[in-house]
This record gives sequence, C-alpha cells and structure tokens, in this order.
Amino acid sequence: MKTNKRTVEVFSAGCPACEPTVQLVKSIACPSCDVQLLDMNKPDVAAKAKQYGVKTVPAVVIDGQLASCCTGAGPNEQALRAAGLAAAR
Repeated sequence: MKTNKRTVEVFSAGCPACEPTVQLVKSIACPSCDVQLLDMNKPDVAAKAKQYGVKTVPAVVIDGQLASCCTGAGPNEQALRAAGLAAAR
C-alpha cells in the first residue's frame, strides 16, 4: 500500500497567539504528514508566505495550498477607519 506524503507548512511569528494552531496541526497531522514550522521573522519565509497568499499568521499551507481557514485578508484601511483608528479631521 502506497502512502502519499503530505507537506504541511505552518507559518508562525513564534508568538503565543500562534502556539494553539501549531499544537493543533501537530496533534491531528497524519503519520505521512511532513509538518514544517516556518518563522515569518525570516525574510525567505516571509517571501514564501507571500507567494501562497498568506496575509495573517498563523497560517497553514497543505501541499502548496493555503487552507481555507487561513485565507483572511488581514487588517485593511476601511475596517480600521470604521473602528475609529483614523485621526479626527
């Protein structure tokens, strides 16, 4: 029986907010999953994340595809202004 190796890349900033996702991925990864933890503080990792369309961390990429749970666009100007961030005019 042939097993297909799956590549699972977890993009993290190494912060406490990312740790639950890292632990979740490790706990549910299949025996044939190659789980890689990638540090977004490294320029080459950040460039790779950009190629996948990662906008926020933590993010999980499985076999080269950004998982649907991780496709959020992240902060944007309109939402920040709506929340009251903009300076008074």
